[in-house]
Amino acid sequence: MQAVLPRLHFPESAIAAPATGFGAVPDEVWLEVGFGGGEHARALAASNPAIGLIACEVFENGICSMLSALVPDDGTDDVPALPGNLRLWAEDARALLARLPPGSLSRLYLMFPDPWPKSRHVKRRFMHPENITLAARALRPGGVWRIATDDPTYQAWTAEILSQQDAFEVPPPATERPEGWPPTRYEAKALKAGRPPLYWTLTRCR
Repeated sequence: MQAVLPRLHFPESAIAAPATGFGAVPDEVWLEVGFGGGEHARALAASNPAIGLIACEVFENGICSMLSALVPDDGTDDVPALPGNLRLWAEDARALLARLPPGSLSRLYLMFPDPWPKSRHVKRRFMHPENITLAARALRPGGVWRIATDDPTYQAWTAEILSQQDAFEVPPPATERPEGWPPTRYEAKALKAGRPPLYWTLTRCR
């Protein structure tokens, strides 16, 4: 955490011009809200070298999982080369979205978020009218927002919230992971438990 996270952390100085926050200026900037163990974010960065990905996570366990995958503990003090097109934001994604320039993102990802099932926790869900506004502001016209969840309550909640907004075009969700979506361990766990995920692909209205 002390040695590697500062090298990967998306810098405050780049918030006003997010493309400047990477090893090389990317063609597009993407953002993932809540990267969990980081496998989806790592796969995105590896398969799309021309983009810059900001992966957000507030929980230390997830951050440690990501860093451990990028820098395996082999008993040496050597730090291998880190992905130049991947940056981490170890704070609330909403705070970053609120500060990014309008239209600065081309893609947004919300993959298998914590469903926060208790009624008193509803406001903790990222899928919330206030956050729809943040996402719409940060995404460029024509930008894409991908959402996946296996939780029936969160699926119904997502459908309800999306039906109340007009910033995104919302086709029916897919019942199988579309081509180009990297798998996640949460998805594998859900399928094994018999909980079929839904996959939304939203497009920012022009």
